[in-house]
Amino acid sequence: MQFRRLISALLAALIALPTLASADEGMWLFTNPPKDKIQKKYHFEITQPWLDHLRLSSSRAPGGSSEFVSPDGLLMTNHHVAQSCIHDLSTNGKDYMKDGFYAATREQEPKCPGIEFLVLTDITDITQKIQSVVKPDMSSADAGKATRQAMAAAEKDCSGNGFRCDVVTLYAGAMYHLYKYKKYTDLRVVFAPEFDMAFFGGDPDNFTFPRYDLDITFFRMYEDGKPAHTENYLKFAKQGVKDGDLVFVSGHPGGTSRLLTLSQLNYLHDVQYPWILKNYDRRAKLLLSFSAQGGEQSREAEHDLFGIQNSLKAIKGYNTFFDNKEGVEKKQADEKQMRDYVAANADRQKEYGDPWGQIDQAEHTMRDMFFGYTYVEMLGGFRGSLPSYARFIVRATHEKTKPNDQRLRGFTDSALPTNEQRLFSATPSYKDLEKLMLADSLADMQEQQPNDPVLVKALAGKSPKDRAAELIDGSKLDDPAFRKQLYEGGEAAVSASSDPLIVLMRTIEPDALVFRKKYDDDVDPKLRDGGMKITKVRFAIFGQTQPPDATFTLRLSYGPVKGYEENGKHIAWDTAMDGAYKHADEHGNKPPYQLPKSWMDAKGKFDGATPLDVVSTCDIIGGNSGSPVVNTKGELVGIIFDGNIESLPLNFMYDDVQARAVNVDSRAILESLHKIYHADGLYSEITGASGITETKKK
Repeated sequence: MQFRRLISALLAALIALPTLASADEGMWLFTNPPKDKIQKKYHFEITQPWLDHLRLSSSRAPGGSSEFVSPDGLLMTNHHVAQSCIHDLSTNGKDYMKDGFYAATREQEPKCPGIEFLVLTDITDITQKIQSVVKPDMSSADAGKATRQAMAAAEKDCSGNGFRCDVVTLYAGAMYHLYKYKKYTDLRVVFAPEFDMAFFGGDPDNFTFPRYDLDITFFRMYEDGKPAHTENYLKFAKQGVKDGDLVFVSGHPGGTSRLLTLSQLNYLHDVQYPWILKNYDRRAKLLLSFSAQGGEQSREAEHDLFGIQNSLKAIKGYNTFFDNKEGVEKKQADEKQMRDYVAANADRQKEYGDPWGQIDQAEHTMRDMFFGYTYVEMLGGFRGSLPSYARFIVRATHEKTKPNDQRLRGFTDSALPTNEQRLFSATPSYKDLEKLMLADSLADMQEQQPNDPVLVKALAGKSPKDRAAELIDGSKLDDPAFRKQLYEGGEAAVSASSDPLIVLMRTIEPDALVFRKKYDDDVDPKLRDGGMKITKVRFAIFGQTQPPDATFTLRLSYGPVKGYEENGKHIAWDTAMDGAYKHADEHGNKPPYQLPKSWMDAKGKFDGATPLDVVSTCDIIGGNSGSPVVNTKGELVGIIFDGNIESLPLNFMYDDVQARAVNVDSRAILESLHKIYHADGLYSEITGASGITETKKK
């Protein structure tokens, strides 16, 4: 799709937003779904057992969502969510990204390195416990410290014995929930289609519809060396969906910006989005150039390139919100109404103060420290997995010497095991790609502020290219055994290490911590306190009618299966499997529209009218990839893998005129496994779990 068409579509969708009060907006907390609204509109009653079963059948994946689909630990997610594992297992001449993979027996299921999946088992409201530690006379820094200490204590008391606990901040600090997760760290691949089929249409078709993608992967969770017993799992529906059917999505939306103040929106518009767009465009071009050098280089960069291109297109879509006059005016009117509500009453002025002013101060601080925080603390100037390992080792070994409640967030006892597992895993590193990424990020940093003292120390008088080669070639951090030995040696071993990346991170750590402290003391506490007070004002005026912004935690959304109108043309609610062949022929069956051999060989041997991809009005955003789509019976009818172009503005406002969630239909999954890939064992497992009668192959 042409970028001009993308902009036009986004603006057309946004213009209609202010009038859509009755739309099915919401990434709802499982503790507060809109039961009455759903009952009234769709005549369906959500029961607690229905909710509990769906919650316990859902799982959080790295960067996405997933769901159990059999009692023997079988789990399904998107291919693009599973890509890091599929990519990392493609060694010794094997290319599972290109060729796909199927383990016909459990002995053939390979283990993924360094991956953790989480199932939300308990939710506890600890708002009063966290908020009570902040006293009226505290400075911003002291309030932030007290809040972090209370969060760390709550997480430590809850974690252990195979469970991880996170304090989740909701409504910017107006609510705090303690989420307890069961951890699964032994994941093994069962099935993955070819990349050409999982991402059929490639970047040109990304965020569009109609689509013809089989974006799925199956894992199996293991415990104590055996397949995990999963009492809660989703059964494949015996019959699929049809136009108008109510469906639900249970997933982990990564983040939305619907409740931000104007000051926060201006920061995104003026500072953050422009930098991200420029940075991602730079990185995409770099990876494309590297990929063009040869087949191995293309394979090494494939996963990173997919992520960058996907994110770049998404941010371009988000950014167009600011060109929409009606949408911005709606935000301005909402904030004015809340400000006027406070200003109209002396008691309210005393109670709430000026929370918008607090957030303004925090955003001004972020503007002033953007370069240092982004390039030094967040490692934007030191990209690559090896520099990240070095930073974690240097910082974690020091933080572990402190009491748990005195540590930086991310380095407490509840958080460390996840990062340690990733550190110790046998994930392959490619030094040629690592040097390229580090050199480019150092060069980017140099172009922005050539005399920055941290950069001067990092370069040590050399060019970005020469310095990156020196650092990467001289480091042993690509060896997981070396990383583990160094980490377990503690702060003394790290202080004595001569590994050049460790030395570099030791050198810049004091500078990085200055920016981290500034954020923890002067930004985060003001955002929390101001956001909490604004939320109270919002609730006083409107009631609790809007869910909190997404936080990459489990949410429930809903809506009907439904097509839409675009440029005067009706877009149907589904595509058929046979449509993939037509779509390929229209583009000469060449990449990224080249069907894999498995599909070409199976042409005419399956029911081509089977729905392949389906759209609904469910409210989703990045992070929902891999989310199960279920019907009112709680049966699996699909798996989310994308949204259309018009769905991107949902980051700021919801509408259901054109915005659609896109999922792979469960019927296409079954038809493909059975008659294209002949994954008979897998097919039998998921059909047996749902009582579907297996048909014999023709």
